[in-house]
Amino acid sequence: MSALTELYKEIALCQQCEIARFRTNVVPGEGAEDADILFIGEAPGYHEDQQGRPFVGQAGQFLDELIASINLKREQVYIANVIKCRPTGNRDPLPTEIRNCRSWLERQIEIISPKIIVTLGRFSMSMFFPGKSISKIHGTAVKQDGVIYFAMYHPAAALHQAALRETIIADMKKIPALIEQEEEVEEEKPGPQQLNMFDM
Repeated sequence: MSALTELYKEIALCQQCEIARFRTNVVPGEGAEDADILFIGEAPGYHEDQQGRPFVGQAGQFLDELIASINLKREQVYIANVIKCRPTGNRDPLPTEIRNCRSWLERQIEIISPKIIVTLGRFSMSMFFPGKSISKIHGTAVKQDGVIYFAMYHPAAALHQAALRETIIADMKKIPALIEQEEEVEEEKPGPQQLNMFDM
């Protein structure tokens, strides 16, 4: 049994948050255990909760298109969320929920050991680009401990603001070159505020 499958079993038993009582399924994530690219979104929505899979609604269809635009298939990357259960009413995740799910995400990152982590939206962005604004840093990358972190708008943003669609497509197309030229991405030393979202 793979390390991720073992982890999924643990996640399925998690009852740390109130929202665990209302979920249909946990949504740990899916994809290749040795993926070069790890996409991290926000939280499961209705369709994800029903199916136990990440990004299967309209935003997920757009993400599939984006992945195809860089000549990859969904099965070749890994897709996860900051939290693993659907927040009631599709509200934003609470800081306590993000803190409670932190170890699950950290273990996924450790198992997968991706070359690049792509943050989709402001919640995952805040974990790796604390204090930054997504409108200012989307399409940019930093490197820490040999891993590239690349900020993008959430695919759902294109559903609400059609003008962002082309921006998101353009940002996605930067990813293959970043992986190919990873040695050239400047390593950034974490500052005192780095990765501080869970101290909220």
